[in-house]
Amino acid sequence: MLATTAKTGSMSALWVFGYGSLMWRPGFPFDDHSPARLEGAHRALCIYSILHRGTPASPGLVLGLDEGGECQGVAFRVEPGAESDTVAYLRQREQATDVYVETYRDIALGDGSGRTVKALTFVADPAHPQYAGRLDFEAQLRIVRACRGQAGANIDYVLNTVEHLEALGTHDELLFALAERLRRGAGERCEG
Repeated sequence: MLATTAKTGSMSALWVFGYGSLMWRPGFPFDDHSPARLEGAHRALCIYSILHRGTPASPGLVLGLDEGGECQGVAFRVEPGAESDTVAYLRQREQATDVYVETYRDIALGDGSGRTVKALTFVADPAHPQYAGRLDFEAQLRIVRACRGQAGANIDYVLNTVEHLEALGTHDELLFALAERLRRGAGERCEG
């Protein structure tokens, strides 16, 4: 599972691009990581979650890479020898309902090296029934406040994402506004 770098064409280790929970809980062995930028897709709460952050009766919202724009996240270089296990783990974790398309995209590492590498990532499948598309702010707020799944409360997922984006020095205007409203209304949580 080797990737080719976009700038040099040389072989390099498997890289994985995280833009949501993979930023704080990758779940696979890695020997390097770096802030990174992906062009051509942006982070959005555009996936209905029926397992991890919601249920079939009360779907939550999780992040997907939706077409257009750019996304700041974290790139992880998988430890040598762990590539196959990592890909299998990520498929099980991210593809439980096949709502994402597994792909390799060029990402620019933010480590000062100027390197661009191919990284495994998962983009939203707009043809999938769990694709929520562009929900308005109030709808997102209502859903995130109301839902809980196998991995916990939807509100915690959004707040963890924002915390890690802040640590990267990345500002996602919509997510930060959502987090501010969620923090102010934390006492209003319900668990669907």
